[in-house]
Amino acid sequence: MIDQVRPSDLDAWFALDPAATPVLLDVREPWELQTASVAPQGFALLTIPMNEIPSRLGELDAGHRIACLCHHGARSQRVAAFLSQNGFADVANVAGGIDAWSATRDAGVPRY
Repeated sequence: MIDQVRPSDLDAWFALDPAATPVLLDVREPWELQTASVAPQGFALLTIPMNEIPSRLGELDAGHRIACLCHHGARSQRVAAFLSQNGFADVANVAGGIDAWSATRDAGVPRY
């Protein structure tokens, strides 16, 4: 089962393993990143479009907590499941995606 973490609860989820820098994996397309992006605060931000995840899996470290983010949470859920099936133990989906991020965590992030 993939953890579903609200943007407002993400810091607490990341803090469950303080030994490694947590990663927010944004799986949206480049045009979406230009429209609305998050600023890394207490976590590393990595942007890899969903369709490139299998070929770029080596860029991710299974020893880090990884929370996946997309627009509303569907694509990131699929990526989180893929990561879990490929040996990543601490994976979550950011429930509601960047839309929820804007609504509940950082109103400065544009909604689209």
